Amino acid sequence: MQGSGQEEEEGDAVAPAGASDDSSEEPEEDEEEERRIREGFIVDEDEEEEEEEERHKSRKRHKKRHHRSHNEEEDALDEDDLELLEENTGASQPRRLTRIRPGRDAQSPPVPSSSRARAVVESSDEDLDNDDFPRVNDIHNIWDDERAAAGRDDDDVDMDDMDNFIEYEDEEEAGGAMDESEREERRRERRRLEKARRRAFGSRPELAGIDQNAWEEIHEVFGDGHDYDWALVDDEENAYEAEQAKPEMKYQDVFEPSEIRARLLTEDDDLIRAQDIPERLQLATSSLSSSSTLSIHKPLTENDLHDAASWVITRISNRKERDFFRGDGQFHHLLEALVQAITCALRYLFVSEFEVPYVWTHKRDYISYFDPQNPRAPVELLSLEELWRLYAVGQKYRSLLERRAALDALYARFGASDDYFDQEVRKRVDTAEMAADAIEWLGMKYRDGQKSKFDVHFHDDEDQGETRKHKMPSRVSAYELAKKSIVSKIAEGFGIKPHEVVLNFISDHNTHFVEEQELNPLAFAEQHVDPDETRAQPAEELLTRARMIIATELGKDPLLRHEMRNTFKANALVSVTPTERGISKIDQHHPYFNFKYLLNKSAADMLQSPQFLNILAAESEHLVTVSITLRPDAKANFERKLNDAFASDSFSDTARAWNEERSRVIQETLEHHLLPAGVKWTREWIREETEDYLAKQCAQSLRERIDVAPYASPAMKRGDTPSVMAMSWGKGDPHKDSIAIVFIDEAGRLREHTKLDNLVNTENQDEFMDMLKRRRPDVIAIGGFSIATTKLARRIKELIDSTKTSSDEVPTTPVIYVHDEVARIYQNSPRAAEEFSALTPLGKYCIGLARYVQSPLNEYAALGSDITAITFEDEYQQLVPKEKLLSALERVLVDAVNKAGVDINRAVTDSYYQHLLRFICGLGPRKAQVLVKKIASMGGNLVNRDQFIKNGLLTTKIFLNAAGFLRIVQDSEPKPSKNRHGEEIDVPDPLDSTRIHPEDYELARKMATDALELDEEDIHDEHPSHVVAVIMQDDDNVKKLDDLNLDDFAVNMFEANNDKKRHTLNVIRAELLDPFGERRPPFIQPSDWEVLTMLTGESKRTLHVGILVSVQVVRVKENFVIVRLDSGIEGMIARRYLTDEGVQCAAIVKQGQTLSGVIIDVKLDLSQDQFTVELSSRDSDVSAGDSQFRRVKHDDAWDHTQHDRDKEMQARKAQAAVGRTRRVIKHPNFHNFNSQQAEQYLEKQQRGDVVIRSSSKGGNHLAVTWKVDDKLYQHIDVVELNADPSGQGAGSKFVVDAHQFSDLDELIVNHVQAMARKVEELMVHEKFKPGTEDDLHLFLRNFVAANPSKSAYGFTLNRKKPGHFNLCYLANKNSTVQTWPVRVSPHAYYLFDTPAAGVPELCDAFKVRQKSMSLGGGLGGAPGGKTPYGGRTPAARTPAPGHSTPGHMSARQVGRTPNPYGGASTHPSVAPPGSMPPPAYGGMSQYGGAQYGAPPPGAGFQTPSYQQPGPSGFAQPPAPAGVHPSRAAMIQGNGWQGGF
Repeated sequence: MQGSGQEEEEGDAVAPAGASDDSSEEPEEDEEEERRIREGFIVDEDEEEEEEEERHKSRKRHKKRHHRSHNEEEDALDEDDLELLEENTGASQPRRLTRIRPGRDAQSPPVPSSSRARAVVESSDEDLDNDDFPRVNDIHNIWDDERAAAGRDDDDVDMDDMDNFIEYEDEEEAGGAMDESEREERRRERRRLEKARRRAFGSRPELAGIDQNAWEEIHEVFGDGHDYDWALVDDEENAYEAEQAKPEMKYQDVFEPSEIRARLLTEDDDLIRAQDIPERLQLATSSLSSSSTLSIHKPLTENDLHDAASWVITRISNRKERDFFRGDGQFHHLLEALVQAITCALRYLFVSEFEVPYVWTHKRDYISYFDPQNPRAPVELLSLEELWRLYAVGQKYRSLLERRAALDALYARFGASDDYFDQEVRKRVDTAEMAADAIEWLGMKYRDGQKSKFDVHFHDDEDQGETRKHKMPSRVSAYELAKKSIVSKIAEGFGIKPHEVVLNFISDHNTHFVEEQELNPLAFAEQHVDPDETRAQPAEELLTRARMIIATELGKDPLLRHEMRNTFKANALVSVTPTERGISKIDQHHPYFNFKYLLNKSAADMLQSPQFLNILAAESEHLVTVSITLRPDAKANFERKLNDAFASDSFSDTARAWNEERSRVIQETLEHHLLPAGVKWTREWIREETEDYLAKQCAQSLRERIDVAPYASPAMKRGDTPSVMAMSWGKGDPHKDSIAIVFIDEAGRLREHTKLDNLVNTENQDEFMDMLKRRRPDVIAIGGFSIATTKLARRIKELIDSTKTSSDEVPTTPVIYVHDEVARIYQNSPRAAEEFSALTPLGKYCIGLARYVQSPLNEYAALGSDITAITFEDEYQQLVPKEKLLSALERVLVDAVNKAGVDINRAVTDSYYQHLLRFICGLGPRKAQVLVKKIASMGGNLVNRDQFIKNGLLTTKIFLNAAGFLRIVQDSEPKPSKNRHGEEIDVPDPLDSTRIHPEDYELARKMATDALELDEEDIHDEHPSHVVAVIMQDDDNVKKLDDLNLDDFAVNMFEANNDKKRHTLNVIRAELLDPFGERRPPFIQPSDWEVLTMLTGESKRTLHVGILVSVQVVRVKENFVIVRLDSGIEGMIARRYLTDEGVQCAAIVKQGQTLSGVIIDVKLDLSQDQFTVELSSRDSDVSAGDSQFRRVKHDDAWDHTQHDRDKEMQARKAQAAVGRTRRVIKHPNFHNFNSQQAEQYLEKQQRGDVVIRSSSKGGNHLAVTWKVDDKLYQHIDVVELNADPSGQGAGSKFVVDAHQFSDLDELIVNHVQAMARKVEELMVHEKFKPGTEDDLHLFLRNFVAANPSKSAYGFTLNRKKPGHFNLCYLANKNSTVQTWPVRVSPHAYYLFDTPAAGVPELCDAFKVRQKSMSLGGGLGGAPGGKTPYGGRTPAARTPAPGHSTPGHMSARQVGRTPNPYGGASTHPSVAPPGSMPPPAYGGMSQYGGAQYGAPPPGAGFQTPSYQQPGPSGFAQPPAPAGVHPSRAAMIQGNGWQGGF
């Protein structure tokens, strides 16, 4: 660009006046931050990290500015364009501020700055189109902002130019703490001060004494600082592009997966929100569960409904079967109507996808019987409970359909054609078990063919020759092997196919007959014996395998298994046998005593009690064993019927022989297949049925607590919410606990809270009464943690009564106790801390009490998944799985919430009330969350239900489900739905404040019109629901609605359109009279026993008459004594019950004394807040004990014989224990334990811990048990040479393995702990592998397979010899794993008889011994196999049988080496001359004892050892790699003497 004859170069542009360069970039940062705030994921970092990030952003912004300026300069207006704009607009146009570099050809110095030059802005075409710039209406005003900025002084221009280059420490120190306005204010202040300083001292070059020529020379020498900008352009552009390409951060990158699941932000949660399906119908488990997952079931279709109804109808309830299916049933004539009702219910639930409350409330007419001839007597075909049962069974049917589809797909995949499957099996698959059996049966028959059939390749497949597949392990059963052999031909000789036997069994008569054989079974089998004698098998064995084939096919048949399950279902018997541990642990007071000797109890009798779940719990504790059998007659009938279906009718000897074989097949089928499968299924069936029953009982208890109206005093209208004052004294300690008081108004808002030390002082009493007068609560709720709460209740009642008599200002306020289970959970919950952080825990407890009085339903709904922490049934709730319990409780909450309804506008603004919304029909936690957010974004208030659809708040199905249960409270009568311009507007509708569903609005309007006797012309210009508002406000509305003949109306609708609306008409009538009226029963206050349990924990079982308790004397009177139980309950002992002697009470007991007393009466007076017991402490009463009252009653099905036998045995053991001297040794490690008790005690102790105990070997023996590892303990026998005959002390000489110790501490330190250190040293070595010996074998094989050129070895604990190890090694992949014993002593390890002081020495000893063995050919591996250290074992010198290395060898080897742990050799070979047997395990003990594991004399010969190297033998073996020669020589000298 040219101008004034000067050459201008592009330079950095200066920002507009009034804004620095730094702030020009801030909007981008603000937009990014706003976006992140909207997503709700601002991550707080440390201050240092914030500063570092701010510096990083600053560098990025500088690069962005340079990149933009570089691009924008190309599009900037040149000088001619600016002059043209000036001529047309009459306004001076801003020029780009550039740095002018004087050229050599310059004719004149630059002109001084003018007003036009002062107005400097950076502009471009992009700026003109930028929406961020202010909009103007006239082109003359387009540069107003720039002209306004041009009024600044030149100093401002200089300052702006310097802003990009000056760094201020205070900005860096502030970091991200300052906002944009503070930062801009600081910059303005800094520029003002700088301007003042420059004016004072002079900052212009002319004023500083530097003329223009000097500046030109400076520029020529040093340049203008932009000569190398070209080198930075590419780097800055790349950095900018890289930043633009940076992926956007998502919340998955910030939060843990567990937190994402807790916030319901997973992909599954998003899918649930988006789908137009009720949330609970999309989940496989309860929506309350934190681990709820998507259901994979597909919805039913209309074509499925007929089969579904037929399948479901027999599984709903026993009552339905009794009343509808039996010919003499009460409603047998309505069976067809029941089928129609079930079909309709299934259609609504699984095709239309409506939830149960919708069907029960709005479609009840379709699940009831309506007789047009008698409309006043409808019959309820399905109850609410049965409707939920139908929903659960329907889900099982959908699962069955999926299993059937999988079965059909498998059958098609096999490509088989099986008439038996097509005609019989597939049609009878009506349970999940049958589907699983059919899949297993198909796999058994056609799996082999499928393997080869589907392993095909096509010509256009890519070459995958280089792809190496892992070899999968294959398991071939004995059946498959036999089926592929000649044995299958023998099986065919039985004359009838297995499936034909099954068809004969399930039919009334035999339809398939046996084909007779001419030969008897044995002769027939001999015909198929292999002629090769080396491979031949005896005919008896072939016949046995043939029976196995038929028995397997019979046992796997789906139809026969189904018959066996039905037999078990009707005839199963359950028996329980205690284990040895259970015999001693389960006494008459143990809760498991009820079934300790259960004998042959019918399974059907156990479905309605928790007994079987308790049995399973006892079995998991290893106290009992459970056995399930068939009744003998049922089993005999089944076996006889199966024999009849299989046997031949012929009477020949051959036929009888074949029938005997067939009978053996039946026995094998029952014992190996059918009975075990039946037992397994019966066990799960009883467990599932029992869990369902118990979950149902817990749900019923919850229903009784929450399906109630808010508390209503006599002066209140039913359904109104009371204002509540809640009070608690905590534990009631007058020295520690104060009284917390909170007041909550009718809307549930906390209005006042305070704390009083007591209600005894007048000042505190006045404060309480003043609060009572001001707030005037409807009720006072009391709760607490001790019996002292009754004193608080009495005191409050006394204050109210005393003040009421003297003044009329104090209202009569009832004082009640309240269930506090929810309040106890709430007081310490995060929800309470968030809602009422200023309150104490006791104050939060009072909040819970007050809320419970206002709405028990809301309190339980707010618990979420914590609702399972509430105890609904004391004895068995913990036996029910949590997921199943949550599902049962959730259904009750859904019923109760939809019955009461939810005010949607209140739910948006009240977070506590919002907890109810998730239980509304069609919604759930996710959909309710989205709904609240959408309504809040609209302003937080809805006018009518139409807005749910018009504004996209709910999808269609969700709206239909939820609309009738979401209430929109109307404040005035409806207005016209159009304004004066004819536009549609949202106006209130009184029907939106009722339970009437929008699809029935026209019916309600018609009823209101008829009741008011109006015509359509009368209401033509009014809102359609105007008549509804009129009838609601009519004082005579009850009479007018009663005058309507709803029966005739229902009959007319049924005859005209087949619409069933009789129940709906009743609902509409009730809602017109009382919109969303209270339909629940009154509030239930706790009973006296419930209050006592809440305050003390005592119950009818613990305070039963006759129970013996411990009491403390509080006060002594002349004729009675006041005592207190441990729970705080006060009691009284009359003088006649204090002692048998007639003396004064003070002469017998004193205050503070502890007595034992028997409860003789319990007095509960809730109205007077009195809970007391009467006791007797007479010796005659106390000495009798309370065993008869605490004793657990045994079941009627009791094995008295076994009980008496075990009882007698226990008595003998007890008598023997009494006769035995009880050792008393004063040592911290001594306990009077047996071995099992010692192991149980050490189970939770550390490794190396010790227990000293008495020994069963006699009075001069002790036993020391120490923990080697988890579940591994070593028992050491200690001989006490000078034992105390009385057993009351310990001797001074203790011998272990011929080593003597002077006291027990020396024995522990020098023997036990020394061995423990050795064990620990080896266990921390790298060659030690935890786990079993099989695990080590597997590791060695895997290692050698991965490293074929290497061998491997390792150590593991010997589980059969605690305190010892096994050394296992594998020479090569063709050899077997060898196992050598390693014995641990206090001072050394012993590999056979070779001592090693430490683990390295032990490894060296193994290497030397193994090296010499490999040179001698004693590895026992494959001939010619490679040894671990590279030497080849000469194949020609493989040792003869009997010369193998000691250890665990393969069973296939000839002449197996005997077990080195002490067994004698079973091989009859005799050692060759000159050889000596190898040393036994451990050799001679260093203490002089016998060898560990040495064989007894005459027990046999040990495997002959190799001779010492001689002239004709091998030379001395060289030292293995890694072993020092001197150490190898020492090992060879110590360990090989005696023939090695």
